[in-house]
Amino acid sequence: MKSYQKLTTAQPAACQVEEEGAAPVPSGHGKLAPWWVGSGLLVAAVLLSTITVWVLRQVSGGWLGPTPPPKCLLVPESHRFDCYPERRVVVTQELCESRGCCFIQSPPPAEGKQGVPWCFYPPDFPSYTLESLNQTALGMVGLLVRREKAYYPRDIERLRLDVEFETDTRLHIKITDAANPRYEVPLDIPRVMKRAENPIYSLNFSWDPFGVLLQRKATGTVLLNTTVAPLIFADQFLQISTSLPSKFLYGLGEHRGSLVHSLDWNTLTLWARDVSPTESFNLYGAHPFYLLMEEGGSAHGVFLLNSNAMEVALQPAPGLTWRTIGGVLDFYIFLGPDPNMVIQQYQQVIGFPAMPPLWALGFHLCRWGYGSSNETWQIVRAMRNYQIPQDAQWNDIDYMDGYRDFTLDSQKFASLPSLVKDLHKHGQRYVMILDPGISSTSPRGSYWPFDEGLRRGLFLNTTQGQPLIGQVWPGFTAFADFSNPDTHQWWLENLQHFCAHVPFDGLWIDMNEPSNFMDGSEDGCPPGEFDSPPYTPAVLGDSLSAKTVCASAKQKVSVHYNLHNLYGLMEAKATASALIKIRGKRPFVISRSTFPSQGRYSGHWLGDNRSQWKDMCYSIPGLLSFSLFGIPLVGADICGFSGSTSEELCTRWMQLGAFYPFARNHNTQNEKAQDPTAFSPAARTAMKDVLLTRYSLLPFLYTLFHRAHLQGDTVARPLFFEFPQDVATWELDRQFLWGRSLLVTPVLEPGVDSVTGYFPQGTWYDFYTGSSVNSSGEMLKMSAPLEHLNLHIREGSILPTQKPGTTTEVTRGNPLRLIVALSSHATAWGDLFWDDGESLDTFEKGNYSYVMFNVTQNIFTSTVLHASTEATKVTIGTLSIFGVQKPPSKVLLNGQEKPFSYLDNQVLTVSDLGMSLSQGFSLQWL
Repeated sequence: MKSYQKLTTAQPAACQVEEEGAAPVPSGHGKLAPWWVGSGLLVAAVLLSTITVWVLRQVSGGWLGPTPPPKCLLVPESHRFDCYPERRVVVTQELCESRGCCFIQSPPPAEGKQGVPWCFYPPDFPSYTLESLNQTALGMVGLLVRREKAYYPRDIERLRLDVEFETDTRLHIKITDAANPRYEVPLDIPRVMKRAENPIYSLNFSWDPFGVLLQRKATGTVLLNTTVAPLIFADQFLQISTSLPSKFLYGLGEHRGSLVHSLDWNTLTLWARDVSPTESFNLYGAHPFYLLMEEGGSAHGVFLLNSNAMEVALQPAPGLTWRTIGGVLDFYIFLGPDPNMVIQQYQQVIGFPAMPPLWALGFHLCRWGYGSSNETWQIVRAMRNYQIPQDAQWNDIDYMDGYRDFTLDSQKFASLPSLVKDLHKHGQRYVMILDPGISSTSPRGSYWPFDEGLRRGLFLNTTQGQPLIGQVWPGFTAFADFSNPDTHQWWLENLQHFCAHVPFDGLWIDMNEPSNFMDGSEDGCPPGEFDSPPYTPAVLGDSLSAKTVCASAKQKVSVHYNLHNLYGLMEAKATASALIKIRGKRPFVISRSTFPSQGRYSGHWLGDNRSQWKDMCYSIPGLLSFSLFGIPLVGADICGFSGSTSEELCTRWMQLGAFYPFARNHNTQNEKAQDPTAFSPAARTAMKDVLLTRYSLLPFLYTLFHRAHLQGDTVARPLFFEFPQDVATWELDRQFLWGRSLLVTPVLEPGVDSVTGYFPQGTWYDFYTGSSVNSSGEMLKMSAPLEHLNLHIREGSILPTQKPGTTTEVTRGNPLRLIVALSSHATAWGDLFWDDGESLDTFEKGNYSYVMFNVTQNIFTSTVLHASTEATKVTIGTLSIFGVQKPPSKVLLNGQEKPFSYLDNQVLTVSDLGMSLSQGFSLQWL
């Protein structure tokens, strides 16, 4: 019997043992007014701020300079919106006041912190005025006019405001140049044809200064108030700020950190960059979307459809500033009202994720540095020998000839075609890496990918119209322009040629930020507005061309300055399309760089992490963030990519990684092996056992992916999605759920044999034994020896599981076991989606089975809502019911008495059911 120790202490802050302090309480702002019109609380803050400044001036002997104007002292520190965000500039009073802004020096912040801005907007800083506002069929159209120029070049004086009430829970607000067209993100966004009839939001405007004032009708909560700082709209500097109704803000990727962002003067930069995941750096992808929890448990989301270099500045007001250097301000606001619905509504705009093939949900194994196809084969055989589940074997760039795409090292990887044939014979798959950089140095006529790409004009060009040459793994390279449809055809033809020799099953697209070992190109970058814009966001390297191509590079659709953040998305789209044409089955693509709508074409891994406990811990907020971004097929490199892992770390990481939606163990060259066969018998067994647990849950996981594909449900899910009324869940990122039902509590620290986790209110059942624990909403300490991962099933759930095999192909033919976790009212619900696991559009074509499971009044029913021939090939063998309060006297299957077992921990088990999945049935216990 498992024991649980109830704790009164809070859960430690995620991955940051040194951090202290209790969770902040969410606060609401109910005033529909500019921020400087204050309540008593704000007045008190102003007085405190004024007194603080006066005291500091006395103590400092005047180093803070002359006393600022009263209008500046009116602005409390937390509400100071930065008027001089340029980095690497010492902001002086003269520089600040030249922009018409307030200057008040503050004590220097702690190391690594940004601190209160010294230069900030006064309440009367000139902004736009809403000159006119007219009704349209879908909403409103308005004209914004700026009478005084702002301080960035090519200020746009007249703006067009478009408002569309798209649905009752979705609002679309777009601000652009009223006179001239501007670059807009080339995404296929669904257009609405009818205005929402009963929106759950109310929208008002401040006319002078212009501002958007958005409220939730049910609560009166102010979701957006953009009067807090002036709107600036110059050709290459667009900025809009808003107050926030709470401090619980999520999203805004790709970054490494806790799930909920700090609002302590924290700037998040969005500019795709090849760099090992590190706190405060802009990483591989760009996702300008946030979700925010409001006081009372409602949630809303905001998406800025803009692909230019961008930063989002967060401050403790709480407030947020969007800063981008191109395009338009194109906002979608999603009203939820619960967090699950917000993410569904977001994906209604960007597109629902693709349904992955079943084998994609198996265990994947890879490393850079196998050295040869024979060594790769040896690992595959060792995994089979120990009967450790594995669905896919991968190779990194060492399979290539000179690291050139679409080539094979004929010496070291000569047997690769035979290995792939052997994998297919055993029901396994092969995945290989591809980079977008195409070697440009081979003798003319010897390397078709470059020669043909050059002939067709398919590479990024310099401003002079010549292919931009950078440097990646093969040496000097040109970069494919995936914004050009002709490039998609060339990419397909290259893959067809290679597949004829090595019949791969999936593709791993790496280095697609795009990454460049040079800054810009072999010739640097030309002077000009794209490579040296008036304002550069806080990108790593302080330049848009740092470790990538020149922003001025020409592409088919636009300049790279506009398209950089879309590069990985466009390559994923070309790659998924090619795989469909080559294989005629669901594509499997894993991409490093991502952008909104990426889930339609690929999954994602969290990049080149390290074999450290901290990296394992940070992988949880990483995968949960990508759940918010509509990319459910996500995971981190299990056991870490760089550095050498330890047996304990790798065992714990394999346990956690077995519950990544995408589970791959991968490491770098010149480090010791970290596949399961490389460890001691005890560690190897623990790894095998947790993989078998994953494989047993594949029917449940596959159904979750179906729901993601169908309606945008998350797969890996933060606890607050299911318990939004429980404020204690809002910051949890050391645990997560699969769907609504399965709670995963991994060990994330070395040298321990217990783990602490939060259990929201209700009954939770141990996945392995069915024993229950009743929680009032509290932290519980559980036993966690090295071989054990704590898993718990939520009351009221029914999980379809299956006897696990060593591949998904073997597993899917085994009998099903349904696990019923009864609620306190003795009810439960679950479902199962079943198809052939790989054909295209099975749901859309009706080639699937969908079964609903229900328990009420001691009767379990299986109801087939849609059937296909695939369901006739599998049987339901066992029913396990957790939480049966009294020993039954008899069990009836379709009215016929059936043997059963009942344990003291209130688990009822009925075996040998032998029921076809395609047939409904009922089971009653009396």
